[in-house]
Amino acid sequence: MEQKKEHILLVEDDENLGFILKDYLELCDYQVVLKKNGETGLAAFKSDKFDLCILDVMMPLKDGFTLAKEIKEIDNNMPIIFLTARSVKEDRIKGLKLGADDYISKPFSSEELSLRIKAILRRTKTEISGEEKNNYRIGKYKFDVKNQLLKINGQEKRLTKRETDMLKMLCRHKNNLLRRDLALKVIWGANDYFMGRSMDVYITKLRKYLKDDSTVSILNIHGSGFKLEIKNS
Repeated sequence: MEQKKEHILLVEDDENLGFILKDYLELCDYQVVLKKNGETGLAAFKSDKFDLCILDVMMPLKDGFTLAKEIKEIDNNMPIIFLTARSVKEDRIKGLKLGADDYISKPFSSEELSLRIKAILRRTKTEISGEEKNNYRIGKYKFDVKNQLLKINGQEKRLTKRETDMLKMLCRHKNNLLRRDLALKVIWGANDYFMGRSMDVYITKLRKYLKDDSTVSILNIHGSGFKLEIKNS
């Protein structure tokens, strides 16, 4: 069985450099999506699944730091490498505070970038500990995203697509705030009163599905959003 290629989102506004890096990484057997600005980069991230993002810092429409922040709000575990023509210490610190895994100053060698990508992907695979990214442990529950199943004590509950998407976002923000407006935009496509009421109904359903483990709760954070709280986690 052919091994699935690791999927990389490359967002670089320098057209020549972007094509060179894309070609090189594809020769290294990665699947690469190239975008030229932060807005199209975010749209690509929302519409596909990636194993790693490489973001230029200085870009039109939306800079790399802003893009990284928005990516992390959707998937806090997504590995990110920043590319920059500046070697300013403050920029490097800002990138690392945003959760960047690496920060490479231009000019750099393609081989160096490839080695850093391998190191990050190797580490993230270790962190997954053999489990697929689409499996989550929620206290005593096992959440199988791909098959839309929530399992406990040999029993299975099949979730709807929207229930699955909502629970997955909560899992990705486990023990941290999931902003209400972000969940509405990502799952429902817009933030308005009626969609907000619909989301509240789904949260109520998920609480009911998770009631058999007292260490698991979905908290309302007034005026902000929700938190999937798992004690002893």
